[in-house]
Amino acid sequence: MSSTDSLEDELPTKGPVIEVRDLVSAFDDRVIHDHLNLTVQRGEVMGVVGGSGTGKSVLLNTIIGLKRPEGGSVKVFGQDIQQASRRKWTAIERSWGVLFQAGALFSNLTVRENVEAPLYEHTSLSRAEIRDLADLRIGLVGLPPEAGSLKPAELSGGMRKRAGLARALVLDPELLFLDEPTAGLDPIGAAAFDEMILDLSKSLDLTVLMITHDLDSLYTITDRVAVLADKRVVAVAPVQELEKSDHPWIKEYFQGPRGRAAVLAHESRTVA
Repeated sequence: MSSTDSLEDELPTKGPVIEVRDLVSAFDDRVIHDHLNLTVQRGEVMGVVGGSGTGKSVLLNTIIGLKRPEGGSVKVFGQDIQQASRRKWTAIERSWGVLFQAGALFSNLTVRENVEAPLYEHTSLSRAEIRDLADLRIGLVGLPPEAGSLKPAELSGGMRKRAGLARALVLDPELLFLDEPTAGLDPIGAAAFDEMILDLSKSLDLTVLMITHDLDSLYTITDRVAVLADKRVVAVAPVQELEKSDHPWIKEYFQGPRGRAAVLAHESRTVA
């Protein structure tokens, strides 16, 4: 039995999973976010898009506690992450998983050892139980069993993404953060990864916050998309509504050549 198995019971089971209110983020005199607001509801897949320098990764890092905000508040599972007690913070951290853009795997560990790491940190399960759970997650994300004994350098880019996802899911989180999950993948690999995320979000009842620039991903798996511009969230809506926006950046993004191509690709998949 894990020493923290009962911690999740302290977190509310209703209400928004993420609430960002009047967030101010800055590096010295450079303001990245100015009174930014964002709410992510339970069970939805929320995409986050924005131009270069709009602070997409800064927003993610602030939500997961890697960056302290200069102003405003961030609540996850109803808890203010800056005010949470150590016990509450442990419960929050155990209830989310993060897939960073490059996978952030430990290069000196095998895939299995990477996936096992959160279990050793957050549970008191036996070595055999941890190994079995890691192997289950490795299989869940579509990796072959033999991948568990490989080092990250021996994997393709797509396999590293899947290994990172297996580690993010190993504690059965309710909330999953994805940072550019299809970056660097070829179109076929990216499409397969999108479908896997969609299937996992439904089968595991996950709430997903996904930072991406991939229009195909937005059309394939998101329920709503938050657009960062002008140092704040300027729109939150399904992609079909954002297509009609008059905001200059949104209009260029969704109605430009790549946006139109993504719409056609989505429509062809829907018809098929």
